[in-house]
Formats: sequence, C-alpha cells, structure tokens
Amino acid sequence: MTIDAPVEANERIYPEPRVTAIAICLDGCEPAYLDAAIADGLMPTLKRMREEGTDRMAHSVIPSFTNPNNLSIATGRPPSVHGICGNYLIDPETGEEVMMNDVRFLRAPTIFKQFYDAGAKVAVVTAKDKLRALLGAGLRFDDGRAKCFSAEKADSTTQAEHGQEKASEWLGMAQPEVYSAELSEFVFAAGVKLLREWKPDVMYLTTTDYIQHKFAPEEPQAKAFYEMFDRYLAQLDEMGAAIVVTADHGMKPKHHADGSPNVIYVQELMDEWLGAGKARVILPITDPYVVHHGALGSFATAYLPEGADREEIIEKLRAREELILVVDKETAMSRFDLPGDRIGDIVMISGENVCIGTSEDRHDLAALKEPLRSHGGLTEQEVPFIVNRRIDLPDAPELRNFDAFFFATTAAAKEAADA
Repeated sequence: MTIDAPVEANERIYPEPRVTAIAICLDGCEPAYLDAAIADGLMPTLKRMREEGTDRMAHSVIPSFTNPNNLSIATGRPPSVHGICGNYLIDPETGEEVMMNDVRFLRAPTIFKQFYDAGAKVAVVTAKDKLRALLGAGLRFDDGRAKCFSAEKADSTTQAEHGQEKASEWLGMAQPEVYSAELSEFVFAAGVKLLREWKPDVMYLTTTDYIQHKFAPEEPQAKAFYEMFDRYLAQLDEMGAAIVVTADHGMKPKHHADGSPNVIYVQELMDEWLGAGKARVILPITDPYVVHHGALGSFATAYLPEGADREEIIEKLRAREELILVVDKETAMSRFDLPGDRIGDIVMISGENVCIGTSEDRHDLAALKEPLRSHGGLTEQEVPFIVNRRIDLPDAPELRNFDAFFFATTAAAKEAADA
C-alpha cells in the first residue's frame, strides 16, 4: 500500500489500509435478494462472509435514490453535507428543473479525492456514467494513481479523462447495453482486474438496479444476477481485500394486483387545490433511465406559490392513505439531513407499494414491460451491510450505508494489527 498515515475526509478519520479497502454498492439490493439467492445455494462466498465476517443491516439516506446514497457513500456524510439530495432538482440559481449530476452541485470532497491527495491509489468503477463525474470530482489522471470510469461509456474512456484508455478493450469485454445485467457485470470484472494488476489502496464498485427494477427476489433472473456477483466477489475475497458489501437503497413492488402501477399523482391534486401550475411537484428520482421506473418513486417535494397555506396543504396530503409521511421543509431538513435550498416547501413519502407521480399525462409508462418496482421512501431504507472481516459494528439505524469506507478501511488497517 502507498500511504502510511490516516486520511481525514469531511471530519472523519479513515485508517490507512494495509490491504485494498473495497466498498461495493449493489444498486437496489433489497435484503431479500441476498436471502433468496443464498437459500438456493447460489452465493457461497457471501454466505461465508455473513457467517465468518460481520453481517448487519444499515440505513440508507432519504430519499433512498441512487445519487444521494452513492455520494453519501463517497463522502461518508449525509446530503446536508455533500449537497446531492436527488437525481433531479429545481436549481435555486435559475429556477429551472435540471439533473443534479454536475460537479458544481457537490459541496464536499469525496473520500477518493482525500485519499488521492494523501498519495493513495484510487479506483472507482460505476455502471452508469451519470455518477462518474461526481464520484471522480477532484481526481487527476496524469500521474497513474487514479482511475474512474463507467461501464456505460467503456468504449470511449481515455487516460486523460478517466485514467484508463478504452476500458472495454483493456478488460476484454464489449461495452454493455445500459439496460442489462452485463452493465453491472462489467463493473465487477473491472474491479477484479484492477485489484489483481493495479492494486489500488481504495476502490469503489457501484452497479445499476436494472435487474432489481424488473425482477422480484424469487425470480430466476434476479437469482442469476446474484450468482454472477458472487463469482466475482469470491475472486476479490481470495486476493485478500477488505470488502464491505452494501446498497444505495432497497426495492419494493409499486403496483396493483393486475400489474398496473399504483401511483398518486400529486401535481394533479395541487392543481385542483391551488390552481393549474401554481405549485411545482418535483420527483427527485427523475433521470434519463426511465425504462427502469418511469420516473416514479416514493419521495417527492413540492414548491408552493407565495401566499399558499402550507399547513393546510400538508393536512390535505396527510389525509391521503397513499402517503405515509408529509412534513414541512424544516422537519425534512432535520429528520433526513437534507440541504434546505434544494428541497421544496413540503416533502412527502408514499407507502411500501405506492409511487408518487406528477400528472398522469407527464409519465410515459409504455417502456415498463414488467409490473413497476421502485424505491425512494422509508420502506426502501434498510440495506445489507456485510464485511468479509470480523469487526465491531453497530446495527441500523445507527449504522449507515455511508459508513462503508470507514469500516472497509478499518478492516483493511486491522490486517496489520492482527499480523
């Protein structure tokens, strides 16, 4: 390993690893997926890690969406610190609805940058390119100590921008389709090759939840995905890395018995109560990958017009059985560690089997071939947290998925203490 002192990142101290410290984020990994695959004998490595290492449940950040949780894992802190509280927001500076995947929205340095600045070798591989710039913020690729690329754009990576020339050729795997299990498999395969040949000090592998949006834990396609993951996990484990396996969020069915989406369209309610277009409902799950979820999740925020009675609107929303929590901005900031300038006047969360939409005519659900499965709320907050070493860990809710690198580096440093 290349560093010999602890590293500070966002007021947390990370021990210097003596073996590679790896955090793996299994996008959308509802704990039931692991239970179902292990029960069928498909994940012998993870089963052994649970038995011989450390097995806990942790809580994700809310909203339980991809970007907020990946950046929490990458910074070790909640959205109130790093600023990424969704995939999508109203930009306070312009009033426009935009994707929150630009580095300008990031308010804290990543753990990767801090380790890199301390002299470490850092590797980040993500399935979707939407995360790549955020996760790689502050890294430089001119001295051979950093790599950060996505499976989605593996054909076009460069040494100058990603630290790896043409990742697909380097790995010997074709650039996968974005809507595929192979997108995640590319991430795992790249992680194995990087560990074997490049030996980073810290490495982050983060996947896509395409399979989890489409298939329930007991379905064969889901089990095949986790069987595939276990094969790569075995190789990482055999090479001696200290590994934390966690998730950005869980996944729940959000549909009626007939398979049609179960949605409460809140913009339509706001238009009825306040006048057409007076309020603006924002769905932070919104991203370019609508085949996954049709932009329907279980968390939403609403901006009210000047003069609106916020408490009256909150009470009306609370009367809807589809919603299990409706709070004002200040409560949401305090309870969920959210940045107040990037959420609306009201925050709402729907129940386990319900999604929140804007207006029915604004959601193109034609791409949804299977009954809707999605996330974003409290019912998708519990995630696995498994370490391939025996270490002392709290349990949820104290244990958070964004503790992954703290405990991965702790386990990687413990290697030296136990020697």
